[in-house]
Amino acid sequence: MTESSGVISVNLIENEKTASVGPVVPGGEIRIAPDGEIQYRGPNVFKGYWNKPDKTAETISADGWLSTGDVGRLDNQGFLFITGRAKDIIITAGGKNITPAEIENRLKFSPFISDAVVIGDKRKFLTCLVMIDQENVEKFAQDHKVPFNNFKSLCAAQEVRDLIAGIVDETNKEFARVEQIKDFRLIDVLLTAEDEELTATMKLKRSFVEKKHKELIDEMYGRE
Repeated sequence: MTESSGVISVNLIENEKTASVGPVVPGGEIRIAPDGEIQYRGPNVFKGYWNKPDKTAETISADGWLSTGDVGRLDNQGFLFITGRAKDIIITAGGKNITPAEIENRLKFSPFISDAVVIGDKRKFLTCLVMIDQENVEKFAQDHKVPFNNFKSLCAAQEVRDLIAGIVDETNKEFARVEQIKDFRLIDVLLTAEDEELTATMKLKRSFVEKKHKELIDEMYGRE
């Protein structure tokens, strides 16, 4: 991030770990705050925002710790793993903090899921909106003789819903009970780069999707 002059940690050829962003750079320190946020202190941290003392105080603590806005963990060898963004943390009705990106990324390991948004802030359980991978799911449908004539009917096919349900079930096995997805819905509109729901890198925008597909979400929660 710019506030740290660009670098906080790095994997080296002689000292690297897959899926991590490496150990802290020489002269720097990393700690994980109680809420899971990654914080950094070192000589490359900026002095503050120009003429914005309040913003500076929000970003850097009095003793020099920079709030990165990322959530993560440090392993026992000092390698840093980023698991999501602090602003995306879900706090369930029971007070459990959940990082949705971990669950979403695991779902996207499947070639049949293009993207996913986990819902559950201030809710009793987690649900998920899923965007299927059109090419791979169409091939699945053709291979299994599942009739469809457009993207909407493809998403509506019971065989496709069962396929995604199986992926969700397998993903749930990797997470604690409170982190498991209890229900899901498929976004049955084929999105393009011009749609407001997608970022420039074709990822679903969490806040926009939650508003746009409120009816689907209400269905999963019984309109509570």
